[in-house]
Amino acid sequence: MNVQAPGPRPQAPELGQASGGTLGPYQIWVFTLCGLCLIMDGFDVQAIGYVAPAIITDWKITNPEMGPVFSAGLAGLFLGSLVFSMLADRIGRRPVILGATLAFSTLTLLTARATSLRELLILRVLAGLGLGAILPNATALIGEFSPPRLRIKTMTIVTNGFTIGAMIGGFLSAWLMPRYGWRSVFVAGGAIPLLILIPMFVSLPESPQFMNPGPSERTGPTRAAAKATMGPVLLDRPLAGFPVARLFADGRGVATILLWLVNFLNVLNAYFISSWLPTIVRDAGYPTSTAVLVGTSVQTGGVLGTLALGWIIQRLGFVAVLTGCFTIAAINLALIGQPSLSLAMLFAVAFMAGLGIFAGQPGLNAFAATVYPTDIRSTGIGSGLGIGRFGAFLGPILAGELLRRQWSAQDLFHLAAMPAAVSALAILAMRWTSAEPRRTLE
Repeated sequence: MNVQAPGPRPQAPELGQASGGTLGPYQIWVFTLCGLCLIMDGFDVQAIGYVAPAIITDWKITNPEMGPVFSAGLAGLFLGSLVFSMLADRIGRRPVILGATLAFSTLTLLTARATSLRELLILRVLAGLGLGAILPNATALIGEFSPPRLRIKTMTIVTNGFTIGAMIGGFLSAWLMPRYGWRSVFVAGGAIPLLILIPMFVSLPESPQFMNPGPSERTGPTRAAAKATMGPVLLDRPLAGFPVARLFADGRGVATILLWLVNFLNVLNAYFISSWLPTIVRDAGYPTSTAVLVGTSVQTGGVLGTLALGWIIQRLGFVAVLTGCFTIAAINLALIGQPSLSLAMLFAVAFMAGLGIFAGQPGLNAFAATVYPTDIRSTGIGSGLGIGRFGAFLGPILAGELLRRQWSAQDLFHLAAMPAAVSALAILAMRWTSAEPRRTLE
């Protein structure tokens, strides 16, 4: 199946320079575009958690009333991850990434004009559809344009852009809101990706499996050039049939179930802590700006942890490293709610919890990319993230209900430690599955 995506194609004579396991200028440019898009994706996904304390104060609503708004956006992420990942495996990564970026940028700008919880909820659902399409397709594209020897490092480092965006969003929100109000966060979150969309439209390439096999170089690199540079694994022939069903074929069934379980539990925790931690810290008596910075320390732990993750995985393997990540998350989530913690210790344990949760997720995505072949790779990554985002959808609702029932912060975070512990055990169980990482991806 050769589908020519609309829009101009980049010329890429530099592709051949990446042969032999090094990165050429063309790959670096592709990764830069994907990284910038992921930064804004992470920024916009997390923005609602940072502005929630200000919205609650501005609109004079209760904490539980914000729960449906959190979950509405995550429901959009869930649907976007599943639907647009399968679509990308049919028509190509490029048109899906471009369309999703345009959609979430526009809808985030409109969110800045919301005047009621109902409007905010609807806009977050619609924006979530576009936001959900970015991470799985960008992850697949990065893996397909990486030299085999560097693929794991490249995927973990570049996809770290999502967590970097969430971290930047926290610092920027803490600076913007006291000066310009909470709406300014959404203005920035919508305007910047629209600017990034221009170079993406001009030069973001298509996945090699969808490239035009004809001789003309005017449409960008051919399949032959891509094969010479990136290896035959990238050019698997797309097969007929329902993509999700193929995730369970060829001995991948148990691995798929375990990956879905870990995605569900880890993303549930990620969005629970991202959505509610700033509000819980504010309610403990700290200023809103301090509460936002505590939330940002979670993302900072994820960013710094991910930078080292690819290097460590290549030496110790996915199972050992990811088991360690989720164990660290479980221990520090249990500590966050301790009433005796000083502010400095609160920052420290939030940082370590973020290292386990948010550094673990890019590693989990890269692990999924090693389990599935190219023709179902977006579906494999996207279905895991989609299942995870269903957990994220439930997490804020559950937390809001428990807050309504007067659960203490200590009890909430003790409960949050349990999914992290189960995730560590599930990853450990991957040692006994028949799905081995594809050698060309290592």
